[in-house]
Amino acid sequence: MEDKILLEIVTPEKSLIKEEAKEVTAPGEEGEFGVLPGHTPFMTVLKTGEIKYGGKEGSYKYLAVNDGFAEVMPDRVNILVESAEKAEEIDIQRAEASKDRAEERIKNADKEEIDFARAQAALKRALIRLQVATRVR
Repeated sequence: MEDKILLEIVTPEKSLIKEEAKEVTAPGEEGEFGVLPGHTPFMTVLKTGEIKYGGKEGSYKYLAVNDGFAEVMPDRVNILVESAEKAEEIDIQRAEASKDRAEERIKNADKEEIDFARAQAALKRALIRLQVATRVR
């Protein structure tokens, strides 16, 4: 397994991914980072964003993730997140509806008592889900 790393992605509900990959890219709190086999170990906070990882045939797979942590080791990447969805499992119509609701709440924030930060976070999640979903369609 010298030229591959083991990627494991876990949510509170289930173990979602346990696959070998040639590389992994994730949305760190300080910015996007990439991991190749032999990487220096570190731990970091993850923000809502896209995870991209290299498949065995050189193709890439994508996931939308929400806040969590990553542990990087020379031969593996362990990711623990609040939620994660594979690109092919994202319901585009539902994500569009979420985006529209969040935009409407932000637009009317001065007229209603809403949690602006929560509406912004919902909009970001919806936009990431749409971005990831279009990667495989």
